Amino acid sequence: MAPGHEGSRPGVAEIQEFCNLGYASGCSRLPKDRTADAIRFAVTRDYGDQLTICFIHELEHRPAGHGTLEFDMSCGRWKIGHSDLRIQKMADCYLHSYLARRTPAAKVASTGARS
Repeated sequence: MAPGHEGSRPGVAEIQEFCNLGYASGCSRLPKDRTADAIRFAVTRDYGDQLTICFIHELEHRPAGHGTLEFDMSCGRWKIGHSDLRIQKMADCYLHSYLARRTPAAKVASTGARS
């Protein structure tokens, strides 16, 4: 979705070197005018059925904006999502990763096992 590169996919080396770590200043696809260099996500509340996720936009290594998203586990959908589809996709990926880490821990806790 980078301007001038719509419909094309970066190669594996580009993804590994630039995309995975956030600040992709060496990437040729990086738009000069942008609102963020990186977006960070964190779960701020996990009430079992309700998750609140905070996101922070960073620009030049400084906070440049923030907000919260809410996911309802009981119906499997976002109660409050992000209006930018790119950021929403990142939130979906973050949620998936968080839930993958959360589930094994919940199983261990429910059996009374200790690590």
